[in-house]
Amino acid sequence: MSADNSHIEHGHEEQHADMSKKLIWKVFFYLLALTCLEFFIALALVYHGPLEKGPLVNFIYIVLTLVKAYYIVAYFMHLKFEKMGFIISTLIVFVFIIYFIILMLTEGSYLHTYLNHVFD
Repeated sequence: MSADNSHIEHGHEEQHADMSKKLIWKVFFYLLALTCLEFFIALALVYHGPLEKGPLVNFIYIVLTLVKAYYIVAYFMHLKFEKMGFIISTLIVFVFIIYFIILMLTEGSYLHTYLNHVFD
């Protein structure tokens, strides 16, 4: 029984051997840079600058958030090291979530427009 566990642990270590401390810090600084970029856009460009709130800013936030989600899922949740079948099944769910977000943004803007005309 002990030999079986050591074999499983050894295989797990080989599978995730690419996750070194250097790579973890590299991903951390990518995530930090993306977060700083989001704050810069929100505080400097939208609040005090030339950009106005609207579909373009929402699209930028969504893209940056999806990039951050990719790094978190791929490296910290070890999805990058999984088999292709698991990645595809997870990707299908992810596509449905993106579709749901787009659908809610579209319906929300329609409802906002419709309710403004009803209560005016």
